Amino acid sequence: MMSGDLQSQLSAGLHPVLQQALTQAVAAKPQDKAPGRYELQGENVFMNVMQFVTQQPEQKKAELHEQYIDIQVLLAGEERILFGMTGSARQCEEMHIAEDYQLCAEIHDEQAITLIPGTFAIFMPGEPHKPGCVAGTPAEIKKVVVKVRASLLAA
Repeated sequence: MMSGDLQSQLSAGLHPVLQQALTQAVAAKPQDKAPGRYELQGENVFMNVMQFVTQQPEQKKAELHEQYIDIQVLLAGEERILFGMTGSARQCEEMHIAEDYQLCAEIHDEQAITLIPGTFAIFMPGEPHKPGCVAGTPAEIKKVVVKVRASLLAA
């Protein structure tokens, strides 16, 4: 997991592919878009704009991905994301290969990060994360999740 804020993303030490994807997503003005999927570079880089009310962590399951890196950027509100290291997911359901996600009931040695508007967290394939958790009391948030095909980092 990596994190930072949009103001200092250039000094965050991001891989150039991740830096470009984040810059491209911000330039697309997701804060002005309705919830939905928007392509940035076809299936290689796209973004999902979301708006919803945060929930208690017990009401949510963690997610894992194999093919895509998640760059989760908070646009409005406050969000807590629980996460763990690669290999820390427990009690996992079957992998949904076409949609690139797997849900898991538990994260061993769970950690947490709180996002405020303009901050981001990056989760690599295999790193379990549980976004959309309350940071205090349930509240509406707006965010964008930039999906970057992991194989682009090896190219």
